[in-house]
Amino acid sequence: MIGILRKLKRFFPAPSGRAVMLSLDHGANEGMLTGLTRMPQLLEYVTTRNVQGVVLNKGYARAHGLTLPSNLPIVMQLSAGTRHGLPAWNKALVCSIPEALRLGADAVSVQINIGNELEDRMLSDFGSVTEEAHQHGLPVLAVIYAKGDRIVKELDPSLISHCVRLGGELGADIVSVPYSGDQPSFARAVQSCPAPVLVAGGPGQSNFDGLLHMIQESLDCGAAGVSIGRNVFQQENPEEALDRIIAMVHAMPSEEPEETDCTAADESAPAQGPSHPA
Repeated sequence: MIGILRKLKRFFPAPSGRAVMLSLDHGANEGMLTGLTRMPQLLEYVTTRNVQGVVLNKGYARAHGLTLPSNLPIVMQLSAGTRHGLPAWNKALVCSIPEALRLGADAVSVQINIGNELEDRMLSDFGSVTEEAHQHGLPVLAVIYAKGDRIVKELDPSLISHCVRLGGELGADIVSVPYSGDQPSFARAVQSCPAPVLVAGGPGQSNFDGLLHMIQESLDCGAAGVSIGRNVFQQENPEEALDRIIAMVHAMPSEEPEETDCTAADESAPAQGPSHPA
């Protein structure tokens, strides 16, 4: 496990101990997504900024891996699916651990969507990947969403808490989930997770200040950073957007931090209602 622990330290460096991970793997699912057509420029900019990792599919890792500095970790996305498939939330493994290693991966990523008829296969894939990746000293990032025909509200706080818990229970080294917007339940889930939790940027937002507010709330709840993609590369000025996110994530806390509502929920509080149809 020493190799995994050494690699993990690169994702959460001092002094902030937090990570900014730039996800550029959306093209497999979305196709010619606005913003991703300038991949070389995005990667060139990332190399000069305080970014702790870049998530790539294997084709772009092969094309651009040699242009990235050795101190910028490559997180190889092993899962893929397209928005045209049935169901659209299906993710299958399309890259192996040996191939990821040959392409210079410093960690691997698997996406798991829960609350649908393919959940069991995605969980099985994750278990197999984790076992093999750990044999080779590679950390595993689990990207977990609630997506499927049984899901009524994808950001239901109880569902997001379950996503966090699932990643911790199944041995992920880093967990990435959306932010639910409910500070007490999110803080409780993050604090109980044995792995650091990153907040995913989610769909593109027109209100960038609102995105920054969401990031700050999640950091106040104990999140270890962000894994963000389209809310950077689809901005009118991606470089400025990334700089503002980096400044927020890596800002050192003041000596007397302001009080927040981010207190862990009482264990005796009644459980939240079901978030899917009976």
